[in-house]
Amino acid sequence: MERNRRRLATGVLVGLLVGSGCGAPEDPTPRMKVEVVGTRPHDRQAFTQGLEVDGDILYESTGLVGVSSVRAYRLATGEELARVELPAPYFGEGITLAGATVWQLTWRDGVAIARDPATLAERGRASYDGEGWGVCSRDGRLVMSDGTDRLTFRDPVTFAPTGTVTLTSRHNARLNELECAADGSVYANDWPTDTILRIDPQSGRVLAAIDAAGLLPATVRAGADALNGLAQLPGTDRFLITGKNWPTMFEVRFTPA
Repeated sequence: MERNRRRLATGVLVGLLVGSGCGAPEDPTPRMKVEVVGTRPHDRQAFTQGLEVDGDILYESTGLVGVSSVRAYRLATGEELARVELPAPYFGEGITLAGATVWQLTWRDGVAIARDPATLAERGRASYDGEGWGVCSRDGRLVMSDGTDRLTFRDPVTFAPTGTVTLTSRHNARLNELECAADGSVYANDWPTDTILRIDPQSGRVLAAIDAAGLLPATVRAGADALNGLAQLPGTDRFLITGKNWPTMFEVRFTPA
């Protein structure tokens, strides 16, 4: 009988601790939300892997074997200026503009393709170890993700690695598409979730977790894939975000939750 009483008391105590949240530490990461400023149409056939804005040009890289491409559009009107298909067996991934070169990653092929910004014609290639997911450029260096909680820094001309940083929290994150923001931070899609992480690339600290859920109606989201695609509009606090096979691209601000 005494053993039963102790067992009952222990069960009640555990239940109270779990119910009160004492069983697990709270995530201290600051929370943010998405404020939609405007929308524009997006190609529903585009399996978006990367976005980049340079002046009035929007670059987009798409994936999947046999249908991967890199495209350039007039930002203001959506007019397509150039498009280059990436032949099989390559699977296109992230994209960024670094100086006079557009770099396009491939997923498991270990190949980064250097392209002309105007024509998107291939000008050269570089090899790398591991997988390629997202890439962005700021302050004379590239920042690259590989689907883990690690970022790799690379030379913007040779693509050679120059260092790495690992997140100090959220070690289950799978960092995908990246945007090197004007404030020095790196924004990253956490695949396959609707969360965007704002990261200090020097320390690996997660500065904020942005909830981007609910942008697409459920009836539309059923035919779409994961959130993917981040690009800051130069000189503003606004970003373009979209997803794989999404019919809409959203112009947004990130605000405190």
